[in-house]
Amino acid sequence: MLLSYFQEELVEVGCDEAGRGCLAGPVFAAAVIFPRDYYNPVLNDSKKLSEKQRMTLRPVIEQEALAYAVASISPAEIDKINIHNASYKAMHLAIDALKVAPQFILVDGNRFIPYPEIPHQCIIKGDGKYLSIAAASILAKTYRDEYMEDIAEEYPHYEWKSNKGYPTVVHRKAVLAHGMTPYHRRTFRVTDPQLKLF
Repeated sequence: MLLSYFQEELVEVGCDEAGRGCLAGPVFAAAVIFPRDYYNPVLNDSKKLSEKQRMTLRPVIEQEALAYAVASISPAEIDKINIHNASYKAMHLAIDALKVAPQFILVDGNRFIPYPEIPHQCIIKGDGKYLSIAAASILAKTYRDEYMEDIAEEYPHYEWKSNKGYPTVVHRKAVLAHGMTPYHRRTFRVTDPQLKLF
C-alpha cells in the first residue's frame, strides 16, 4: 500500500511525467491532489501496471481526486529548451491548471525546477511510494499513449501504436530508413541498432 501523503499540514500535489526518453512525441506531465485520507490498494507506479489496469484506474483517479490536470510540451519546444526543462515546464503547466491550489509539491525523481512560492520535495522512485505521484504517473502515461496512438495513423512506418515513440529497434530502423517526421525530437540522437559496441 502506497503512502497517502508526505506531510500533514499543507495541501499536497503529486507530479510525474511520461515520455522523457522518447524519440518522438511530446512529453506529458500530470498533477494530482487526493483527499488527505485517500486509500486505494490497487494504485501503483504506472510501469508496474498493465495497459488495461492503467486505463481502468484513470477514470477512478479523475473521479476521486480533489483536483487533477495534464499538460504537454511539444517536440519543437523540447528541442529548444531541452528535455529536462521541458519535463519540469510540463509539470508547472499541470500545476497551473489545477482547480485546487496546492501548497506543497511532491515530485517523482531527484531534480525539479522550483515552482514559484510553493515548497517541494523530490522523491526518488516516488511513483512507487506515494499515491498522488503514482496517480500522476498513470495519467501522464495514459494521455501520452493515446496521443501517440492517434498520430500513429499518419506515419505507420514507425509503429508508434506499439512503441509509443520510445527508441525500440523497429523505431530506430524506421528513422534511419525514412528520416524524421514533424513529431520527432531533432536533438535526440538516433543510433543504428545494428552497431555493436566493442
